[in-house]
Amino acid sequence: MEVNDYVVDSKLKIRVTPNAKKTEVKGVKDDLLLVNVAAPPDKNKANLEVVKYFSKLLKKKVKIKKGLKSKEKTLVIG
Repeated sequence: MEVNDYVVDSKLKIRVTPNAKKTEVKGVKDDLLLVNVAAPPDKNKANLEVVKYFSKLLKKKVKIKKGLKSKEKTLVIG
């Protein structure tokens, strides 16, 4: 699966499942990438893991624009 195919106008919409065995993209549902994150949701650890994972994967700077306290997030790529 090519993650770049889901980036629209430098934005990527994801649904995060924290406390997974490993951080990975699991699939797509309703135009959202389903992402498992190994980090727990407390103390912003899962958000930091999401930013780190997608920055490495896309080789670009990534920020969470929307959804800091939600499972559904909008990332800004650039």
